[in-house]
Amino acid sequence: MATRIEIDHRAGGGSPPAEPASARPDPAARHPEKAHRPDNPIQRKPAWIRVKAPTSPVYHETRALMRDNKLTTVCEEAACPNIGECWSQRHATMMIMGETCTRACSFCNVATGLPRALDADEPRRVADAVAKMGLRHVVVTSVDRDDLGDGGAGHFAQTIRAIRAAAPETTIEVLTPDFLRKDGALEVVVEARPDVFNHNLETVPKLYPTIRPGARYYHSLRLLDRVKQLDPSIFTKSGLMVGLGEERIEVLQVMDDMRSAEVDFLTIGQYLQPTVKHAAVDRFVTPDEFGDYARMARSKGFLLVSATPLTRSSYHADRDFAALKAAREARLAAA
Repeated sequence: MATRIEIDHRAGGGSPPAEPASARPDPAARHPEKAHRPDNPIQRKPAWIRVKAPTSPVYHETRALMRDNKLTTVCEEAACPNIGECWSQRHATMMIMGETCTRACSFCNVATGLPRALDADEPRRVADAVAKMGLRHVVVTSVDRDDLGDGGAGHFAQTIRAIRAAAPETTIEVLTPDFLRKDGALEVVVEARPDVFNHNLETVPKLYPTIRPGARYYHSLRLLDRVKQLDPSIFTKSGLMVGLGEERIEVLQVMDDMRSAEVDFLTIGQYLQPTVKHAAVDRFVTPDEFGDYARMARSKGFLLVSATPLTRSSYHADRDFAALKAAREARLAAA
């Protein structure tokens, strides 16, 4: 199986870290904006959401591959619970445009601060890696870059075009920031024609002030809607975390909002608290409830739904892209 690189931004995980806790940065230094907050004790995870510590030799080979190529992975930065499974299958998740985010979302374990200047050679290096590894599908994302005039849209477009040139058979998925107050940025990314455009709404509107304070729910929704207006052929995708204090009826309303924006693919996963300084888990949503959410989402017309406790934005992205294409073809044939 060819190695798959997923360049992902989704956080809120809480798995065994890739390095011993003593080797990881002090949370107060990593998240200075959260240092003053009272501690939220981390709850014991239920049996259905626990994962084994990574021990596979292939896991360590993948880790070495990331180090040798000086690649930053969101698997480690966001403490993703699927790191053991994915890295053991040579599926690694990287971030472009640096490892420091300009936002301070209370669910996210990516470091906050002033990012470094963009690496102009990064698009070429990403494309070169995709070509050498023979990837069928690649997911490209970033930290938020509010410090840049275009929010990093041009860098996304350069990366997409570089991959197209180096690996024309590879399908490309982007998971972008919201480009808030970055006029024209979205158009730059869409013009580069990714196969899938993903932007996560993350949570229900009432929780935005505490969970995603730098973002605006209806702006993110309009972003997804605008992609379809600009290029209906691009698949759109969005994700939610649950277990943050949302009500079932609010999740169903978000589903309706997404469908009004013609979102094709919905992912729903359990929020997991990265550190005591992050938002507390309100509750652990049961597998049966996830199954109910999946059934409701399919009834509302999404082409594809992934709703499980460990679902994350780019989990099994290559397999899901094939399913998305098949679902669209089946719907068109039935019309």
